[in-house]
Amino acid sequence: MLPENRIPSHPGEILQKQFLEPLGLTQVALSEHLGVPVQRINEIVRGKRGVTPETAWLLAQAFDTTPEFWISLQANHDLAMNRPRKAIPPLRKAG
Repeated sequence: MLPENRIPSHPGEILQKQFLEPLGLTQVALSEHLGVPVQRINEIVRGKRGVTPETAWLLAQAFDTTPEFWISLQANHDLAMNRPRKAIPPLRKAG
């Protein structure tokens, strides 16, 4: 369930605060370990890029998590950021 009053954290924030910092890893070290450009990691950490399924698999393997963990973080963030301003009533069966 999505929170109503706040935007869920971007996966890049989680990556930085709960994985890179505790392990003493730099973005450069992670990018080299994953075999991806440092720009990709930097843009994810800064919230400028989302986590793709490919990146979710790489992060899951590197940090012993699941790809679903990373995709779920991204999906929750995206859904909250793109919540429609206009409510649409549910469709009903025609009488």
